[in-house]
Amino acid sequence: MLVRLAYGKTHQEVEIPDDRVKAILRGQDPEPAVDGLEMVRSCLKKPIGSERLRDMVRKRRPRSVVVIVNDITRPTPYREMLPPLLEEIEEGGADRGAITLVVATGIHRGHTHEDNLYVFGREICDSYRIVNHDCDKHLVSLGYLANGWELEVNREVAEADLLIATGLVGLHYFAGYSGGRKSVLPGVASRSLISRSHAMMTDPRACLGNYEDNPVHLVMTEAADRVGVDFILNVVATPDKRIELAVAGDMEKAWLEAVRFCEAARMVELDEPAEIVIAGCGGYPKDINLYQAQKALDAAAPAVKDGGTVILVAECTEGLGEAVFEGWLDEASSPADVMERFSREFELGGHKAFAICRLLERMRVILVSRMPAWKAEKAFLIPAGSLEEAWHLAIDGHRGDFKTIIIPEAANLGIKIKRREQA
Repeated sequence: MLVRLAYGKTHQEVEIPDDRVKAILRGQDPEPAVDGLEMVRSCLKKPIGSERLRDMVRKRRPRSVVVIVNDITRPTPYREMLPPLLEEIEEGGADRGAITLVVATGIHRGHTHEDNLYVFGREICDSYRIVNHDCDKHLVSLGYLANGWELEVNREVAEADLLIATGLVGLHYFAGYSGGRKSVLPGVASRSLISRSHAMMTDPRACLGNYEDNPVHLVMTEAADRVGVDFILNVVATPDKRIELAVAGDMEKAWLEAVRFCEAARMVELDEPAEIVIAGCGGYPKDINLYQAQKALDAAAPAVKDGGTVILVAECTEGLGEAVFEGWLDEASSPADVMERFSREFELGGHKAFAICRLLERMRVILVSRMPAWKAEKAFLIPAGSLEEAWHLAIDGHRGDFKTIIIPEAANLGIKIKRREQA
């Protein structure tokens, strides 16, 4: 069979014998009944657990309205989300000049003007003020969380008369799910607070698909509650940005509605893992660099047997993608060095090196990318220039009756291995 996976804005493909394919894993995404713009308009008219946004604006008469928006690394369909949302705010009486879009960069680089044009479109860029969050500057302290951590966030966010969070709900490898409270932490929080919350990723409850007792989710929710998110607009979308579900209203209630949709559509069960897994990220921007592509690798990991091989298809036009991440890999001579260092210290960026290296204890990973071979090897991955080359490298390590699982958009799935009844 021909396997064709998204690779940046293009594709990679390889022919695989049918008898070597165990399964192709995809979510149960329903075909949207109406277009995305209509879904967004509809959910804004019937918010969950909240009054309508335009009525909120009329009552409060805010002098400043802040809308937190995702950065370019999250494929959020803002060209359908923002026009109805901004119309709703202005219908309530808010002046356009009072509205600011704050890009929730977390510790990522700030948006360029070109990034803003790509994500939001020219009309939004020409009509509204858009600023980048900086996790090291223009912060304000709101006191301390229950665990004693100082709650420092973006000053404009903290001082807004009306605060709206927007985002994309999907599976997340240690927060359980994205969206909702993640707009605040890590989105617009201080480097110190982001670092401390990410350090909890080693807790076994901090895992993909879990949120009820997930310590990362709980501290994120507390932070967002304290900052005071007044209203959210979140969507569940396909990798090509088609909206499947739009929810609006109360931060927790509306977000949970989207989470339940994801639980039904994105969690898949597998009888048993396979010797080889071919995992795609879903193309640009999810494979813009290895820092982002790691999420697909982490999601695909349960599908491979111990001693097996994962082929990760990620263009990585921006290389490794983050300076600290690269530094940790530079300073290590083996995955064990990274693991040992992480046990002694936590540093944002280093957590991605740890996330990759902990998987390499039980599998090998072949990376199909545009990165120079030495850069992939720096991350302890086996470089390949094409999916076909990667396939031949993979099968060289597996003889006999090996099987392959194909996951075209791994970052969008949660994989559970069925538990067999004990005899």
